[in-house]
Amino acid sequence: MGQSRSQFLSHVRTAVIKLGTQLLTDKSGRPDVEFVASIARQVAALREKGIAVTIVSSGAIGAGVAELSLPKRPTDLARLQAVAAVGQRRLMDGWADAFSPFGIHVAQVLLTREDIDNRTRFLNVRNTIHAAQSFGAVPIINENDTISTSELVKITFGDNDILAALVAAALRADLLVLLTVVDGLLDAQGKSVRLVENLEQARALVRVEKTAAGKGGMNSKLEAARMVTDAGEVMVVANGRDANVLDRIIRGEEAGTLFVPSPKKRSSRSRWINAVRPAGSIVVDAGAVNALVEKNRSLLPAGIMRVEGTFAPGDIVAIIAPDGRTTVARGLSNYAAADVDTIKGKKTAEVKELLGEAAYDEVVHRDNLVVCVRDAVTPAADAV
Repeated sequence: MGQSRSQFLSHVRTAVIKLGTQLLTDKSGRPDVEFVASIARQVAALREKGIAVTIVSSGAIGAGVAELSLPKRPTDLARLQAVAAVGQRRLMDGWADAFSPFGIHVAQVLLTREDIDNRTRFLNVRNTIHAAQSFGAVPIINENDTISTSELVKITFGDNDILAALVAAALRADLLVLLTVVDGLLDAQGKSVRLVENLEQARALVRVEKTAAGKGGMNSKLEAARMVTDAGEVMVVANGRDANVLDRIIRGEEAGTLFVPSPKKRSSRSRWINAVRPAGSIVVDAGAVNALVEKNRSLLPAGIMRVEGTFAPGDIVAIIAPDGRTTVARGLSNYAAADVDTIKGKKTAEVKELLGEAAYDEVVHRDNLVVCVRDAVTPAADAV
């Protein structure tokens, strides 16, 4: 097992490390200075090995609650954003103090979901982080709670687990480490699962629970694992309180749960398509699923059953299996939703009669499409 883990980790040169709110605070709910210092020491050691590290740090609201001596986390949006504004400064002070003994600067990067959904901003995130690292700084990334709206209420990123996966996608990072307060994914007996090759089997082990301090849970970590491993990279979920946990992970020791990557690495463009929130969705029949997944074909109008949501040409759409639930692919639509609805189920000749010279043969061309499942999804596979 140790050798298997080593083969996935020996090549790591870029890593994204995410820390949750519970890890960053002590029992009284205040920032845990000693713990943050221990992470800074471990990151400094990774840098000495030539590994570029980016940190995704939760904790702004928690730090703000402590700084303002509030009895509990506010529930209304305006107060949450104000508390985050106070706490973000305190959070960054903590990271700056922790890295100072090693002569390492930190660079604050605050993101919203829109920074990922917009292609230009997505690329700029990557360029900014790389530039910060070229100056020798460690980028510290957090969700921009002070200007976000739906994220605070609807938990769009999921306690920064999804944000960390999106940052890893932007950077094409070799490794994503999600540090938490448990020893990775636990099986029915409460023992840590050391290696996960099948995410659907892993989902069966997950209990839907989360802490009062954090916004996510193991479900959000499995979604992050899907995004990272589908791109051909490695993800590890481990207990951040374990001594020298980052060094142990890099060495291939059995620390936490390692999620095995797909053997094929995706391009930067494909990673962005997989990261964007779809503007709408297209439900297709079993034949279209087989063509997309097994034969690497484009999505044609003939295989479309129905259209959901509103989208414009060039928007990202989710392509859904006949069960109406399973996303089999994502891609850039050549058509607006209304036009797709008009031509669904039609053959190419019929499409040209309906739309004239403006007609495309494909609704989503294979060059602009990313398959989201490793195996074909058929109606018989719904129970997997």
